[in-house]
Amino acid sequence: MAEEITFKRVVPIIPVKDLEAALARYRTLGFTAHAYDGPQRYGFVDRGDVSIHLTEWDEHDPARTAASVYLYVSDADAVHDEWTAAVEGHFGAPRDTPWGLREFTYVDAEGTLHRVGSPLKS
Repeated sequence: MAEEITFKRVVPIIPVKDLEAALARYRTLGFTAHAYDGPQRYGFVDRGDVSIHLTEWDEHDPARTAASVYLYVSDADAVHDEWTAAVEGHFGAPRDTPWGLREFTYVDAEGTLHRVGSPLKS
């Protein structure tokens, strides 16, 4: 009998026009961030168990090639307060959803939509 295959984690790869600016923005959002030490313009950002990769792409156009990520956090309201105090961008107010999450949205300068949610408190 074959051993069951397990998936360990997934890491989105987000296109950016300016890798250094994107790394700085994620640092401001509380992530650790560093560029790949090689010829490719590639970066890594991490916060807790969340990892995102960034790839600098000259043809990235936020109107056509932007990405979306959903970040599950322990307290969406606290993250919203932290992020709105730290960076510019388009933020949606936290709200309760019919699917049992408290969530908000943040669209960064590269056009990436970050949906951030936490379980509703009972």
